[in-house]
Amino acid sequence: MSAEPIDQVIELLKQADMGREGLSLEDRRASMDAMSAAFGEPQGVSRVHTELAGRPAQVFKPEGKEPEHTLLYFHGGGYVMGSPNSHANLTARLATAADARVISFDYRLAPENPFPAAVEDGVAAYKALLDDGMSPAQLAVGGDSAGGGLTFATLLKARDMGLPMPAAAIGLSPWTDLTGRSETYKTRADADPMIQPAGIVQTGEEYLGGASAEDPLASPLLADLKGLPPLFLQVGDAELLLDDSREFEKKARAAGVDCKLEVWDRMIHVWHAFFPMLPEGEQAIDGLAAFLKVRWRQEATAQAI
Repeated sequence: MSAEPIDQVIELLKQADMGREGLSLEDRRASMDAMSAAFGEPQGVSRVHTELAGRPAQVFKPEGKEPEHTLLYFHGGGYVMGSPNSHANLTARLATAADARVISFDYRLAPENPFPAAVEDGVAAYKALLDDGMSPAQLAVGGDSAGGGLTFATLLKARDMGLPMPAAAIGLSPWTDLTGRSETYKTRADADPMIQPAGIVQTGEEYLGGASAEDPLASPLLADLKGLPPLFLQVGDAELLLDDSREFEKKARAAGVDCKLEVWDRMIHVWHAFFPMLPEGEQAIDGLAAFLKVRWRQEATAQAI
């Protein structure tokens, strides 16, 4: 019997072994960038290198279109790796699925720039879009893994600054708790080849740079979530970070936030990125896009009344 696509992805990741001992941070960053490049150039989009709030960014738009809606996207990589290049195919696929402009933002990385540098950059990027005249009703924010945590931290800080909330936010396998206390750090330790408990704890320490993991802008799960926009989270059942989403959804709902959570059977951390070889990746991205389209349409209707 032939292996399922997810089994092929898991085997590929085991062979790559990005977290192997002795691999320098520079090599780990290069390896992560190479993962997207392995799938070739993004298809069906235009791609422009630009700047936002003084930081590099890449803008992806469906080919031949000028979308009216924008998704500000924060890449994953544990706050120490990742870039718009590492996530180029994923963000391009989101752009075509949501028929939107996706701005992939290159926030500062730790350990060179520890917490709260990434949050400061995220808020600056969001505010720059608003200052440029973009309506929050036409805007959404999202990210995967650390970028998912950064999405929520950015919105929490923006809320506390009195900035208007976007139409929606999405989190792909978001990292919402840096304390390392999650039960699925134990129960899913052998299931997900993308993350190991010791490695993610070390990465968190590199990001925090001595700051407390209890800070709600480092661990949004510990924050007061009241006032956040409608949220959509997707997480795999085989993920170390499974509880980061399950507990976040519970807390968001308790705070009165419209929060939807999908748990995908057998899926690993940010399986979306493997959509060129994984049907569930395509399906998950399409689901995120459908959510964004509904939220943007609802906001447009509300403004028209």
